[in-house]
Amino acid sequence: MKILLNGANGRMGHEVQQAVNKQEDCKIVCGVDKESIYDGEFDIYDNPNEIKEEVDVIIDFSIPVSSLKILEYAKEHKIPIVIATTGFSKEELDIITEASKTIPVFRSANMSIDINLMANIVQKVAEVLNNADIEIVETHHNRKIDSPSGTAILLADAINEVLTEKKEYTFDRMQKRNSRNKNEIGFSSIRGGNIVGEHTVEFFGENETLEITHKAYSRQVFAEGALKAARFIVNKPQGSYNMKDLISRD
Repeated sequence: MKILLNGANGRMGHEVQQAVNKQEDCKIVCGVDKESIYDGEFDIYDNPNEIKEEVDVIIDFSIPVSSLKILEYAKEHKIPIVIATTGFSKEELDIITEASKTIPVFRSANMSIDINLMANIVQKVAEVLNNADIEIVETHHNRKIDSPSGTAILLADAINEVLTEKKEYTFDRMQKRNSRNKNEIGFSSIRGGNIVGEHTVEFFGENETLEITHKAYSRQVFAEGALKAARFIVNKPQGSYNMKDLISRD
């Protein structure tokens, strides 16, 4: 499996390279980033139109503007793409959805299998504890740009999928001078140090609280998940895929 790595010079780009180096069935043949260099193993281009290598699948760990550029390249060359970037606007997500009508697009805000199992668990809890106050707390390193994290939104969306009365999302209570709305999911974001990622969903009842927490200790879990997604999608027809599809297959 020949991989094009978008965001090759970034932190997650290096993690994907390490993960690929442990495998025998795949290889990174080229990369894309803001600087064009040869890193000793493959060429990294600053312009996708200069790519000469044949590619089976694209793995994207970058920023939204870069993701949309490589998505255009994927559409033009009919290449499946795994999008692991977060922080997209609604309009950008619509562009990704439109692209999935012509090529296979696998997108997840978190490539960890465990965090997606957690999403399934909080769905089931929300169905039972449907009168609880729900809060999501996420903690990440001090270099993370988007807030709340894409994973926090993923967890909230999972909960809303199974609720008859959809919850509203509250990101900032600073300007509010009223009690908590029963029909909301509150978000709290913490940034500091080198925390890879921690997410807790809290269900508050009158007399007890249930907390469900996931902690990532290494970025390798995201790189390994992206590789699994790439293997999953490489021969799929056009369409939109996510971790639910991958987990249900396993």
